[in-house]
Amino acid sequence: MYRKFPREIKRVVIKVGSSVIATYKMKPKITHLRSLVAQICAAQKNGMEVILVSSGAIVLGMGELKQKTRSLDLAQLQATAAVGQTVLMNTYNALFKKHKGCCAQVLLTWDDFNDRSRFNNASNAFAAMLDMGIVPVVNENDTISTEEIKFGDNDRLSAMLASMMKADLLVILSDVEGLYDLKNGEKKVFEEIKEITQDIQEIAGGTAKKQISKGGMTAKLEAIKIATKANTPCIIAHGETENVLERILKGERIGTLFIEREEKFLARKHWISFGAKPKGILIVDDGAKVALLKGGKSLLLPGIVSWSGHFQKHDIVIVQDNEKQEIARGITNYSTADLENVQDKKGKPEVIHVDNMVFSERF
Repeated sequence: MYRKFPREIKRVVIKVGSSVIATYKMKPKITHLRSLVAQICAAQKNGMEVILVSSGAIVLGMGELKQKTRSLDLAQLQATAAVGQTVLMNTYNALFKKHKGCCAQVLLTWDDFNDRSRFNNASNAFAAMLDMGIVPVVNENDTISTEEIKFGDNDRLSAMLASMMKADLLVILSDVEGLYDLKNGEKKVFEEIKEITQDIQEIAGGTAKKQISKGGMTAKLEAIKIATKANTPCIIAHGETENVLERILKGERIGTLFIEREEKFLARKHWISFGAKPKGILIVDDGAKVALLKGGKSLLLPGIVSWSGHFQKHDIVIVQDNEKQEIARGITNYSTADLENVQDKKGKPEVIHVDNMVFSERF
């Protein structure tokens, strides 16, 4: 029996991990990449729009430079990524040309999602490429990324991109068959997950394995939360399964399907939760905590005990209780300088309006 997706798949984001792209000798897996590109071009001929999120720049750069270990120096790692990105794109370009297709390199950092103007510009650029039949090949811009603007892994990048472009499906191709549980030495792959519960997260933590790629199953689940809350179903499958993309798009029950949540986040709330990187933390007292979680109130100035970070007005900040547990995150009406200079709290001005806040239980 074939799967039935919530809607027709017209736009798909495909994320391919480093372990699918590169051999342990740190060279491109040409056979697998040739098959993947052929399947992408076939999907395009069937009327689908495809965005490819491809890891592999650093590991291929290491192979090109004959490095045996990954450098711990940021500048050297960035240089290695620059070399590897050239290898990666030359490989994709040659393979797409064989199918009379066209691909384009797109390198992103979190700032491209964090800043609304850049977010809109990126969205328009992707839309134009898809209209022209071009396959965007997306990667994190490791050459300039620092800790402040890194996604951390391409799973999260692919989920944020799927959300930005309102994709009908996100496919994460990795080196595992899907989310699985080990019981009595037997591997059970989950066919469908309707909700990522604490039990599911614990199972994911136990399926971690040593691999070339950085993101493990836990990172993938965090990415899937982002996509499913934007109404995009996701599939995790083994990237080396024969004709894996073609079969997934036909509805074969390959890998694990994570279905979308019925409650769709508004675009603004989704951006607050996932699209913008928090610039600081506000610690609130117990009274403010109760007002926020039980009353759904705005965060008022008297409820703030302390703060950390360096944020400006309209930045995203995290709201925590006295035990450092996250309560919410939202858009602040105050900068750190404003808070430091406030003398009188009697007016009870709003630090974060309730309409600009997302509570933690909704993440």
